[in-house]
Amino acid sequence: MNILILGGGGREHALAWAIRQNPKCDRLIVAPGNAGIAHVARCADIDITSRSDVLDFAQENAIDFVVVGPEAPLAAGVSDALRDAGFLVFGPSQQAAQLEASKAFTKEICDACNAPTASWARFTDAASARAHVTQHGAPIVVKADGLAAGKGVTVAETIEQAHEAIDLIFQGEFGDTSVVIEEFMAGEEASFFVLSDGTNCLPIGTAQDHKRVGDGDTGPNTGGMGAYSPAPVLTDAIQTQVMDQIIRPTIAEMARRDMPFQGVLYAGLMIRDGQARLVEYNVRFGDPECQVLMMRLGAQVLDLLLACATGELDRITVNWGEDHALTVVMAANGYPGSYDKGSTINGLENAAESSFQMTFHSGTSERDGRIIATGGRVLACTGRGVTLAQAHQRAYALIDGIDWPQGFCRRDIGWRAL
Repeated sequence: MNILILGGGGREHALAWAIRQNPKCDRLIVAPGNAGIAHVARCADIDITSRSDVLDFAQENAIDFVVVGPEAPLAAGVSDALRDAGFLVFGPSQQAAQLEASKAFTKEICDACNAPTASWARFTDAASARAHVTQHGAPIVVKADGLAAGKGVTVAETIEQAHEAIDLIFQGEFGDTSVVIEEFMAGEEASFFVLSDGTNCLPIGTAQDHKRVGDGDTGPNTGGMGAYSPAPVLTDAIQTQVMDQIIRPTIAEMARRDMPFQGVLYAGLMIRDGQARLVEYNVRFGDPECQVLMMRLGAQVLDLLLACATGELDRITVNWGEDHALTVVMAANGYPGSYDKGSTINGLENAAESSFQMTFHSGTSERDGRIIATGGRVLACTGRGVTLAQAHQRAYALIDGIDWPQGFCRRDIGWRAL
């Protein structure tokens, strides 16, 4: 079959790498792609948030199946346009994508289905939000209600920090959005990934990422500096609780509202005293969590995504190996603040590429035979092994073979589990 993946980051490189291994995949196109993706698929330069552009491209290229990677096309309704035109699509509708596109919408769903989460309030003006913070005190969590590329959340340790975050949001730092203020939840954070076809649910993996930019979980939050899978904190008992109290009630409530959820539900969870509460939902694979999940799942990913898109999740199972995966992100110096683009990355031509070691590209392009850094997070060096320690060793072996003075990484990815 002819498959189109929308996106151009590390998540899409990992998806393309896994899907390409499945014999059902005859032709693979990724739009817009990147320098790494170009080695496993054809890249196409189209506006993936434009319904008409994506639809025209899919029709012109006889596409059979579309996998939507990032959140922006989902929020723009690209999946709806494709389905209306008769295409098979992996990814939720624009209505269902509100589970990520609006923090307030998710909280309303949780309240309606009694899913455990933090207490919350939504504000459309800074004065009311500041007054709420002053009344409740710190620590407290301030979130931009809409999409913010993973950067619109502030865990404020003081009232002053919370006020600054509120002012930043209402000044338009994350677009035209309101503010959601939540109770601070203490505990250990982990990610749980579940496929849904609108009715059936299928857990496909757990992971833990590293949000802070520096070793020892120091410095500002980022889009993610590394991840590993599985997450030991998500025991079988906790996963059962999450499915029974959070995931299935959410899917049922979405169906009740006539906006069935079809795609991957990425639940960010806070674990404390053997119980999980929902931090937030994303409606696409995480980045860099996707890299470790794809390393562990391999070619079966295409079968899982197809079953999800065709409403046949109850007919398929996940085949897990007794293995571990760990990925380390290399970012441009200065990230998550301002950073330079255009530096040359050397050493990638000698990097191992196998089911045990892969370097997934996020922000790269190819120019005159050279790999150029074009983003903040640029590479995700990923290892897989029988133990997490072995996966860790293989990932850092890839890091150590890269010559890129303008980049950096954390050296402690996986510390919590190791």
